[in-house]
Amino acid sequence: MTMAFIDSADEARGGLVLDPIELQALQVLPMPVLVVGDGHSVLYANTAAEDFFQSSAVVLKRQRLDDLIAFGSPVLGLVEEVQRRGASVSEYRLDLGSPRLGSERIVDVFASPLPNQGEAVVLLLQERTIAEKMDRQLTHRGAARSITALGAMLAHEIKNPLSGIRGAAQLLEASVNDSDRLLTQLICDEADRIVKLVERVELFGDERPSERGPVNVHDVLDHVKRLAQSGFARHIRFNEVYDPSLPPAAGNRDQLVQVLLNLVKNAAEAIGEHAIDGEITLTTAYRPGIRMQLAGSSSRIALPLEIGIRDNGPGVPADILSHLFDPFVTTKAQGSGLGLALVAKVIGDHGGIVECESVPRRTTFRILLPLHEARSGRTG
Repeated sequence: MTMAFIDSADEARGGLVLDPIELQALQVLPMPVLVVGDGHSVLYANTAAEDFFQSSAVVLKRQRLDDLIAFGSPVLGLVEEVQRRGASVSEYRLDLGSPRLGSERIVDVFASPLPNQGEAVVLLLQERTIAEKMDRQLTHRGAARSITALGAMLAHEIKNPLSGIRGAAQLLEASVNDSDRLLTQLICDEADRIVKLVERVELFGDERPSERGPVNVHDVLDHVKRLAQSGFARHIRFNEVYDPSLPPAAGNRDQLVQVLLNLVKNAAEAIGEHAIDGEITLTTAYRPGIRMQLAGSSSRIALPLEIGIRDNGPGVPADILSHLFDPFVTTKAQGSGLGLALVAKVIGDHGGIVECESVPRRTTFRILLPLHEARSGRTG
């Protein structure tokens, strides 16, 4: 395939021009595509590459490949090998992680020369983390299910004796002096705390199907934002980066409100009460091409709706990042470790996935959800 230059200004600088059909084909590809020229200069970037590198195509074309990826990355050697041999080369599971791109950006790289275009090389990046995130999400669901039976079995057995302990403490409270009354109150408070913990565990045992329908995720995010700004996040600045044409998601509005409120509350707590530059960014986007196979079925479900919640807090410790959605894993001194596990369960029940990427001052939770499909009423 031969390529000619994108615009007259680029042609004056000696760049590549794609004919309209080729340009449209590259633009709609869901994988990042770069065309790299002599001296590692960036000659072209498609829409997916803009998203991957978090810069516009205009900005990317002012830079060199060395500026976009980590120093000494094998991708640079891959480009030079293609330029030297004039043949296609592929590498798998290369880590492009950097402070700019975030940690663990694992990609498969496919590099090919452009015929009759000098040193120009086409780079196609296929991000491995999507499939691996789906695998981890299925593991998170399994972990949530593993405590479902535990919660159902223990809840009744724990709450009954706790009720007796609390009642006995209340009876003692009437016949003791003030100093001992502090102890009876402590018994009551701790009994109440354990009951609340058990009730949260019981939520994992709730397998009843919930009512689902079309949900406008922007309405949900606006509602969550208002709740947060009127309470725990009143000191934090909110940014919104929305895709205004986003179609409705298939889900339960109340459950999605609870999930997103949980994530926003976590972000606010990570930033801290005394931060003067706290910032939470809410994003939505349409990501075609992501599908997940349903457990025990050959059917696949598309997950094109993305909701993001990003904060500029200190980040999640690397040693627990991969286990963040497991039950009883938490970074909070007083946390139960069930909030994110419940988030994973609810999103899993919706047929979606949730994942977290974190580096200092940039922690992002992403939720991928299916579209709502209106039924035509016709039988197949």
